[in-house]
Amino acid sequence: MSIWTRITDAVAALANGESLSQVFDRLRTPPEKTVAFTIAVIALSAKMAKADGRVTRDEVMAFREVFNISPEDEAGAARVFNLARQDVAGFEDYARRIRAMFREDHGTLCDLMEGLFHIAMADGTYHPGEDAFLLEVAEIFELPEGSFRRLKSRFVPDAEPDPFDVLGVSADMSLDDIRGVWRKLVRDSHPDVMIARGVPEEAVKLSEKRLIAINRAWEEISAREPA
Repeated sequence: MSIWTRITDAVAALANGESLSQVFDRLRTPPEKTVAFTIAVIALSAKMAKADGRVTRDEVMAFREVFNISPEDEAGAARVFNLARQDVAGFEDYARRIRAMFREDHGTLCDLMEGLFHIAMADGTYHPGEDAFLLEVAEIFELPEGSFRRLKSRFVPDAEPDPFDVLGVSADMSLDDIRGVWRKLVRDSHPDVMIARGVPEEAVKLSEKRLIAINRAWEEISAREPA
């Protein structure tokens, strides 16, 4: 059974009167936890679309970049998005249920926020409504301020990303300590590690862009070190 078939069945249950709590409670363990992750991205993306009042073709394409959707699954993916967008539950309800599900897994919540930032920036504009939306979701997820700032620095091009922010380190740390953080981030971003956290295989492209940013930041920091 395709992941999109399982996702459609789960979200359709919401439309048929099941509570968000009941649906997510069925998705707490592997392999269904990957379904929960995907529903979370879809549902929050659908809710985020209301933050700037529109859904653009670029945002749809960005979603397709995060999740590899085969032609036969396109209709199912579109149905999931539309069901989530029409659901009367507010995004806060989704975010709280997701936080409860991944309470012990900070990494997966960061993965999810990363996908939302990617979709938010797809049209090249970071709308104030999107910023407020993502900040509130991050607060519900109880993500540290530094984690949110690190993600924002990678995706929002107001200025050239600070390499120290990208790695989540401070400029007064030793190069050896920064190297240790960089190596851990590289390990944590490996597709196999992400899949083990519950991120579906369809979403491992999240790690590709992250690794590019992480390695670029390390190269810039290490190049500043006096010879």
